[in-house]
Amino acid sequence: MRPDTVLEILKQVQSGALTPEDAEQKLKISPFEDLGFAKVDHHRGLRQGVPEVIYGAGKTPEQIAAIARAQLKNGDRNILITRLSPEAAALLQDLPGFRYDPVPHLGVAGACPAPKPVGRVVVACAGTSDLPVAEEAAQTAEALGSRVERLTDVGVAGLQRLLAHVEDLAAARVVVAVAGMEGALASVIGGLCACPVIAVPTSVGYGANFGGLSALLSMLNSCASGVSVVNIDNGFGAGFLADRINRMEGIHE
Repeated sequence: MRPDTVLEILKQVQSGALTPEDAEQKLKISPFEDLGFAKVDHHRGLRQGVPEVIYGAGKTPEQIAAIARAQLKNGDRNILITRLSPEAAALLQDLPGFRYDPVPHLGVAGACPAPKPVGRVVVACAGTSDLPVAEEAAQTAEALGSRVERLTDVGVAGLQRLLAHVEDLAAARVVVAVAGMEGALASVIGGLCACPVIAVPTSVGYGANFGGLSALLSMLNSCASGVSVVNIDNGFGAGFLADRINRMEGIHE
C-alpha cells in the first residue's frame, strides 16, 4: 500500500465518507494478498517507500502478470520485474505501462512519470560484456528516482580510459563499480573517490574466474576504504542500495 493510499483512507474517515470500521477493514486486509502461489506484500511501499520488486526468474508469465496486476490494483506504480526473459516479456505486453529492456532483462509495469532525478549515481562498467549487470544497476536506480551517469568500458586493462573520468567520479554521491575477470576496477575507483563505492562482481571471465567467484573475492579483499560488495551479478541490489545512499538526508544541497 502506498503512503498516499493510507492518507486517503484517513481523509475519508475524517470527512465521514468512510466509517472507522470500514477503514479498519481496509487496513487489516492490506498488508498482503494471498494469490495461492505468492503472497503479495502491499505494505512494502508504505514501509520502504518502494513497492515490492518481482524476481522474474523461475516464475511463469502468468504468475508474474497476476502479481503485477495485484500490485497495480493496490495503486503501485513503476513496478520492477528483474531477470525477465524476452519470451516471458513478450507475454506481458498487455500489462498497463509495460516496457522491457532485453540487455539487463528488466521490465517495468504500471510506469508513470519518474520523479525529478536527484543526486548523482555513477555506474562504472569495466567491459562491454559486463553491460547487462551494469544496466540492471543503472536502470534500477533511475526507476527509483536517482540521476545516473554511465561510464562504459573503463576497465583496468586500459587505465587511461578510467582516469579520463576522474572528475565525474569525484562529483558522484555514490559509485557502482561493475567488473568481472579479476574485479580490480572496484579497488581502483575506491582509491580515487571520497564517496561510497558499491562493487558488483560479474560472472564474466575465463575458467579460473569460477563464474565470478574470483572477482567477488578480490572485491571483498579490496585494500581501498569505503568499498562494499554485493553478490555476483546482482546489479539490482547495487542499484537499489545506490539509490538509498544517494537519497540519504543531508547529502543534497
